[in-house]
Amino acid sequence: AMEERPYRSASGAPIALRCRQHSASCRELAVRCPRLQLRSLSAVTSAVWLAAYGLFAVSENSMVLSAAIFTTLIGLIIYLHFVKVDQESLLVIGSLGIQVTSSYASGKESTTFIEMSQVKDVVINEAIHMQKVIYYLCILLQDPGDPQGVSEVVPLFQSSKPRLDCLIEVYKSCQEILEQRKTAPQSS
Repeated sequence: AMEERPYRSASGAPIALRCRQHSASCRELAVRCPRLQLRSLSAVTSAVWLAAYGLFAVSENSMVLSAAIFTTLIGLIIYLHFVKVDQESLLVIGSLGIQVTSSYASGKESTTFIEMSQVKDVVINEAIHMQKVIYYLCILLQDPGDPQGVSEVVPLFQSSKPRLDCLIEVYKSCQEILEQRKTAPQSS
């Protein structure tokens, strides 16, 4: 069963949370970011090219135009391939671990897998950013040397930055699976 609900990001942009239950202990939670606006993209391109044309008119050096076109294209490729994230997802598998995936506008994906034995907890943290409190979800990693300690904090949904109401949904889903792990008989 898959359901998708609309939410907003910290900056007010529309995002969507998609939940897919694969089995009792396997759940996929994906936050879809706003699509790339062609309007804003063409506005930036036009501004750069107009400025270049202005410079060309003054200097009469055609290299200026070539450089502007080249720079815009390179910039666009970098933006689509390394910056613009279309979707961020968590695949939580009770017995195995948590897979964190970012899908970029170019189609590139980057994936991190955290084994369940390393996961201490999933929590919602708050941070103050430019006089505003923002909330973020993170995975706390177990410190191998200290059962009470945390060795690392892995923040999630860094690009989509969902608001608290959306984070709570993801948090509850993760906790349901983590709870099962606590009640399940530990295999030694």
